[in-house]
Amino acid sequence: MVERNFSFNLPVNREFDVVGLGLNAVDHIITVAEYPQFNSKTRLLSHSQQPGGQVASALTALARLGAKTRYIGKVGDDQAASLQLSRLKTEGIEHSYVRSISQTTNQIAFIIIDAKSGERTIIWDRDERLAFEVEEVEETAISSGKILHIDGHDVQADICAAKFAHRSGMAVVIDVDNFYPEADKLLPHIDFLVTSSDFPFRVTGIRDNKQALAKLKEISGSYFVAMTLGKEGVMAYHEGEYLTVPGFEIDCRDTTGAGDAFHGGFIYGLLKSMSILETLRFANAVAAIKCQKLGAQTGLPTLEEVKKFLSA
Repeated sequence: MVERNFSFNLPVNREFDVVGLGLNAVDHIITVAEYPQFNSKTRLLSHSQQPGGQVASALTALARLGAKTRYIGKVGDDQAASLQLSRLKTEGIEHSYVRSISQTTNQIAFIIIDAKSGERTIIWDRDERLAFEVEEVEETAISSGKILHIDGHDVQADICAAKFAHRSGMAVVIDVDNFYPEADKLLPHIDFLVTSSDFPFRVTGIRDNKQALAKLKEISGSYFVAMTLGKEGVMAYHEGEYLTVPGFEIDCRDTTGAGDAFHGGFIYGLLKSMSILETLRFANAVAAIKCQKLGAQTGLPTLEEVKKFLSA
């Protein structure tokens, strides 16, 4: 698989490279010297409020790499929503199909970072009124890109969007870490299924990574399946072969949004017709660079920064 290329053709002459439908959030990043014990008190080292969310962060990664992106989702009408919309505008992400829901707080997350390891614990909440419904998915908006990126959170809306995407010849990529209700109905609509390390086990019940990936491929019928492995990199299964691409040794400050960054890099590799190995290594690099700064989006690199990192 090392020398192999993806044999998946993308449409041309579209207004956008990538259309994303899914979550956005505003994160409260709290760094502590070490993760606190139960029934204890600890003083924080730092606190910041930053935009995040799986799809919004992946599109931010793509925008900084130079891709043309459109975000579709919902926000509240509070200060956190204003912060999220401001970031989308600053990054040049088209967001005319974002719906603002009155008298609703935006999705938020409190993220506790262990300063020693950079690992994070996420405590989050999302108002049910922020869920995207099937009837709100507009085919014109979805089919304006070459690739559709989703997160599987609003399953029925994602199925509808994936059908619209395939009708117009687009590829569908998903970043999924939780097995949401009826997610089994969504998986057959995914072309590039790139999951968290524990998602294949949740779906298949198989602990062995290779066996779980193979079973996930069988269940989903996806063209390409892979799982991210944190600092260990990524393992992929494609056309009967496995490929593990190791991560990079870095001084990790925060793993928040590492998977989002990886997906941004992965999709960029698809857009640029990189080989499978090049795509996965590029995605690992984008995630590694991100992890050297706090927050899901602060450390997302430009294309020149990724090239410099890889050459070093």
